[in-house]
Amino acid sequence: MERICLFPGTFDPITLGHVDIIDRAMPLFDKIIVGVGLNSSKVPMFSPEQRMQWINEIYKNEPRVEGAVYEGLTVEFCKKIKAKFILRGIRYVSDFEYEKTIADANRTMDNSIETVFLTGEPKYTSVASTIVRDIIRNGGNAEPFLPPIVFQSLSKK
Repeated sequence: MERICLFPGTFDPITLGHVDIIDRAMPLFDKIIVGVGLNSSKVPMFSPEQRMQWINEIYKNEPRVEGAVYEGLTVEFCKKIKAKFILRGIRYVSDFEYEKTIADANRTMDNSIETVFLTGEPKYTSVASTIVRDIIRNGGNAEPFLPPIVFQSLSKK
């Protein structure tokens, strides 16, 4: 059976911290689907199409990683794509407390889907999409936080 994993998030934008988690998870799974979740309570800076373009460009030479846009419950999307694993990155203890609550709810809804936590590399603990968006909005240099493809596309605008 193929080990399919969903890495859900808004990826608004995808950061080096996200890429770190995806890259380190690759040996664990046969396929990682980077799920760009549409969240009605969040107003994204970048369109789902732009976020998908970045993911697909970053991983264009890695057939085991693909992007997908989804709406609704993560466990329902997992069933749709036949994913038995949800991947989450953890930077701080507070991240774990929040993510564990979500993992427990997901397990209650479908106990066949397991959540896997990977801690981020220490050099990426300060990298958060919220901070990166604030840097971009205010004309700062977001290059240290972004994959080169993302930074280059933003520089063109």
